[in-house]
Amino acid sequence: MTLSITLNGEPRRVAPGTTIAALLGELDLDAAKVAVERNLEISPRSGFAGQELQDGDRLEVVHFVGGGQDDGDGWSVAGRQFKSRLIVGTGKYKDYVQNAAAVEASGAEIVTVAVRRVNVMDRSQPMLTDYIDPKRFTYLPNTAGCFTADEAVRTLRLAREAGGWKLVKLEVLGEARTLYPDMAETLVATKTLVAEGFDVMVYCADDPIAAKKLEELGAVAIMPLGSLIGSGLGIQNPVTIRMIVEGAKVPVLVDAGVGTASEASEAMELGCAGVLMNTAIAEAKDPILMARAMKLAVESGRLAYRAGRMARRRYADPSSPLAGLI
Repeated sequence: MTLSITLNGEPRRVAPGTTIAALLGELDLDAAKVAVERNLEISPRSGFAGQELQDGDRLEVVHFVGGGQDDGDGWSVAGRQFKSRLIVGTGKYKDYVQNAAAVEASGAEIVTVAVRRVNVMDRSQPMLTDYIDPKRFTYLPNTAGCFTADEAVRTLRLAREAGGWKLVKLEVLGEARTLYPDMAETLVATKTLVAEGFDVMVYCADDPIAAKKLEELGAVAIMPLGSLIGSGLGIQNPVTIRMIVEGAKVPVLVDAGVGTASEASEAMELGCAGVLMNTAIAEAKDPILMARAMKLAVESGRLAYRAGRMARRRYADPSSPLAGLI
């Protein structure tokens, strides 16, 4: 006699008395690198050995997948200090080796990671944590692919269980075509996550009013889009980005749409605390070289902002005095 369960959406049969720990052992999964949800409730890792599976149980087993300068001018978010103002994603690379090399070239200290089901049918597949060490880099779990507040909250609860990090990136999308944020659902999810003790960095529309509402709800960073996710269109509304920066008491980072180094510099020259990007590096003809370019662009843009640009004039103003001309 065996029990019938559903594992990551697929039917599976297990022997009576099988615990979650035993199941993970059968699957050759490291319990320290995954999170388990049983019948929509997160199962604490400390109790895996004592939790026997029951007929009809539905389990989700997830893990993380690919989804600076040192001049004293660092930045902080939720009490954490960072030197690099560039955050990079971990999706769209040809493999984890290239991904890891790009992260190194970028100088980033924070990498965004998506939460996805573990492939229990093929345990030979590599895991992101084998290539990008979570002890060296701050993993920033995100809710890519979530279209409701409930989906996003559920995903980040699992992320916290899998990795132990409460610093997260929230994004709740309105539709698949534009991947534009659904701000109503984003506000709901932010309120819930903050109440549960998460430090929430929020992807949002480039809307100063919405940004202020997110900050009032307790978001630790505001992340307005430069343009549509993965579009490479650059910053479409620099005026509203600057307004968000000027009105915020928490870090503001441009998230999405940056396509090349000059656009990363532009974001920094607007006064942003940093820039988050994925596609611009991953889909470059030479991702490693582009990662290096983005590192330098963010650094130079920040220096330009600190230096203060010259005033714009309507007419020419000679660099050399006209008096005393021969």
